[in-house]
Amino acid sequence: MNMNDADPFALFSQWLSDAEQSEPNDPNSMALTTVAANGQPSSRMVLLKGHSKDGFIFYTNLGSRKANEINETAKVSTLFHWKSLRRQIRIEGSINPVDDLTADAYFASRSRSSQLGAWASDQSKPLNDRQIFEDRFKEYEEKFAGLEVPRPPNWSGYCITPHKIEFWMDREFRLHERWLFERKGKEWQRGMLYP
Repeated sequence: MNMNDADPFALFSQWLSDAEQSEPNDPNSMALTTVAANGQPSSRMVLLKGHSKDGFIFYTNLGSRKANEINETAKVSTLFHWKSLRRQIRIEGSINPVDDLTADAYFASRSRSSQLGAWASDQSKPLNDRQIFEDRFKEYEEKFAGLEVPRPPNWSGYCITPHKIEFWMDREFRLHERWLFERKGKEWQRGMLYP
């Protein structure tokens, strides 16, 4: 790993690849923090489903709390933590919806059960009885029997365009190593931070 690399995306890709070899579950999981209109932050785990120099993509129900807060303030940060590697990456940036073609392509790649679950779930809404959710799932199984499952109109993705990316590595005696990349115009500037 080359911490002198001026390209934070190449370094991210290397660290994610390392995590895919060492993490027992979901190396692409990230803690996503959104902020409500009243200033209250909220965090949850989501799965990274794509990344490039354009940003970091995840998918969700557009009626979910996270989507509502994104629409209210567009303030997000995310954290990857890989315990087996003793590393983490923090990302702050702006966020925008992905285009329909991107959302359609990813939705088509999901398992059929996940596709049906997206139709059945009113994510983040109160649920009085789990049986209601299971019954809705069965209804959509029947509705789409023998057919391709289309992407629900209330389900899509978001892309986080970073303006800060921080790489953290554990070191002996808590003398950890931190590198901060900040976007300045079209360029990235790199500097170290005290742990």
